Amino acid sequence: MSRTPTTLDLPALVTDPATRIVVCCGSGGVGKTTTAAALAVHAAEAGRSVVVLTIDPARRLAQSLGVGELDNTPRTVPGVGAGGGRLDAMMLDMKRTFDDVVHAHADPQRAAQIIANPFYQSVSSSFAGTQEYMAMEKLGQLRAEADRTGRWDLIVVDTPPSRSALDFLDAPKRLGSFLDGRFVRLLAAPAKVGGRASVKALAGGVAVATKVLDKLLGAQLLRDVQTFVAALDTMFGGFRERADATYALLSEPGTAFLVVAAPERDALREARYFVERLAHDQMPLAGLVLNRVAQPGPIGVDRALGAALQLTDGEESGAAERAAAAALRLQASVGALAARHRAALRGFAAAHPGVPVAVVAAAPTDVHDLEGLRQILR
Repeated sequence: MSRTPTTLDLPALVTDPATRIVVCCGSGGVGKTTTAAALAVHAAEAGRSVVVLTIDPARRLAQSLGVGELDNTPRTVPGVGAGGGRLDAMMLDMKRTFDDVVHAHADPQRAAQIIANPFYQSVSSSFAGTQEYMAMEKLGQLRAEADRTGRWDLIVVDTPPSRSALDFLDAPKRLGSFLDGRFVRLLAAPAKVGGRASVKALAGGVAVATKVLDKLLGAQLLRDVQTFVAALDTMFGGFRERADATYALLSEPGTAFLVVAAPERDALREARYFVERLAHDQMPLAGLVLNRVAQPGPIGVDRALGAALQLTDGEESGAAERAAAAALRLQASVGALAARHRAALRGFAAAHPGVPVAVVAAAPTDVHDLEGLRQILR
């Protein structure tokens, strides 16, 4: 049984002082970055002090906000905040954030050893889950600075363009488990004990495993891993603790998750998974943002097709009639698409009747400036 969902009031959400963090999540290519930017602009122009964090490597946020370049440091967006607010924007630099974590939790000598290690350089720039983990790290840092200095009263997060929306919640724990896991500790055992004596002492178990891994990974990579983990030993547990702390922050009442989707089968399936996961984890879901929804024309599909047929049914139809018929057929195709989108929305509402929905109509062109972002919230 299909039903019409309740309406999600996005402007009210981001202007409410009780809302401290808004997390835009969803599968790739559904408009998370544009949604996050539009929400941040609206909140700033309503008088709030906002920072928006994007993890979009295509730099679409910088282009939309009219900022030439974004990096790991929040930068003020010009032309926003006439109502007394302000907007800062930044783009996550995954490796720099990881480097900052190392410097913050290790003495200078050990930090230098870790950062110079080839295995660390690989993990910090390309290991699966690192981007999502560092997004969590940066969110925690921004919230700590906001609490300490009062610089921002709202943080808007555009989550990574992962294959699956669930990666944002799962990857930090996976990376923490890897860095704090038995397998990595096994690799590190000879380096931690030190010298040839340790290899002999551990010959029964570790040497066998090392010999196999030596063949699979190569001797130099294995040594790099062992050296990396030995240098990182004082930080073990810290990765998981900080991930747990930020995870707890995300479950607080001042946080609002927005699941962003397009009115397409795969995107809505991802949205359903995420809604169910948030409910399972007792995370505060504000609702669904359904982007790029086609709007029906002034006349119905059947009527438009019938009129097009009448205009071209006869030997006397000319160029004007053919052009009008083509326009009517185009309107009919858009109307049919709008009907499919409405059906998809009703199907989502039937499966999740308690989830409010904000519908964003499909725009004729891509959003590429501040005025386009303002139009979304209107």
